[in-house]
Amino acid sequence: MSCSYRYIMRLLVWPLLFITVAMAGVIWLTQSLRFVDLILNRGLPAHTFFYLAILILPMVMSILLPVAMFIAVIFTYSKMTMDSELIVLRACGMSQGTLARPAITMAVLVALICYAVNLYFMPLAYREFKDLQFAIRNDYSSVLLQEGTFNNVVEGVTVYVRERKSDGELLGILVHDERIADKPVTMMAERGALVHTPNGPRVVMANGNRQAIEKGREQQLSILYFDQYTLDFDTATQSGGARWREARERYIDELFWPGESADDIRARASLRAEGHQRLSSPLLTLAFTLIALAALLAGEFNRRGQVRRILWATGAVATVQITYLGAFNLSSTVPAAILMVYLIPLIAAAGGLFVLLHHPVRRAAGDILARV
Repeated sequence: MSCSYRYIMRLLVWPLLFITVAMAGVIWLTQSLRFVDLILNRGLPAHTFFYLAILILPMVMSILLPVAMFIAVIFTYSKMTMDSELIVLRACGMSQGTLARPAITMAVLVALICYAVNLYFMPLAYREFKDLQFAIRNDYSSVLLQEGTFNNVVEGVTVYVRERKSDGELLGILVHDERIADKPVTMMAERGALVHTPNGPRVVMANGNRQAIEKGREQQLSILYFDQYTLDFDTATQSGGARWREARERYIDELFWPGESADDIRARASLRAEGHQRLSSPLLTLAFTLIALAALLAGEFNRRGQVRRILWATGAVATVQITYLGAFNLSSTVPAAILMVYLIPLIAAAGGLFVLLHHPVRRAAGDILARV
């Protein structure tokens, strides 16, 4: 391994790390803001909030890393050009392929990281994220029934609890049920408890009364005093039974060979499309890197800057990315389009490699005249 190879590798590492962290931080911040309501209004602990926010990072890393690698290559080789370092290296006899080799090596390493994220870390994190989110939404005792606040448990049901004891007992319960629009019901009880049943969570109240108004011509108020009353939240469809795993929650074998349930059979095409996307998306790292190298190392050399080349490379990368996403969306309905999610990055990488190796650098006419 030559000194120039190690030098270029070091120049590539730091921009890549900085760009990845910066982009991931921005996306992490925007995505985690949707969990703030769980802390402010639902009483979710802060550590659970940060845990949820961290779990969403692997879902975006496979998209961020190819773009971060492209920006790092553009930045590093542009800086080397402006500092005349590439001129010195070429004067020492280094070819286009030799100059591009560190970036290609780095792209291969990033692509392997993308495969690790797609095949293991992303489904692992997203599965944990969805399980935790599901538990938070359905665990009314720890999140939704907060003391001293009006809790909208389900649509049409508002519950107020004056105090919650450490053993789970609820004191000073007020419930307003508007699920039947023409017959709103208000219940008050001295104490009670929330219990979980196979049909969903329920509140068992003791020593209270039930007030109902039947809307009509006279709107009569009826009051029923009770020693014990059970309020059903009617959330059996949300909390009972096993939860169906989404595509991003599944490992690669579960995507290509899903189960035989009705939901799996109905979503089989989209599940397999997700599996092919996980296998093909890391190839974009090589494609984007070779496009950047072809733009900055091949063709004519101009000391006045490479803005046009950078814009050309950015446009080419955007075109490849948009085409790839279109092919992926189409593959869930048209099985023949699955081949395109592999061909698009491979063709882009082959095109960049061809331009890089078969179009040697040439000096611009202005630079030649400046030396005369």
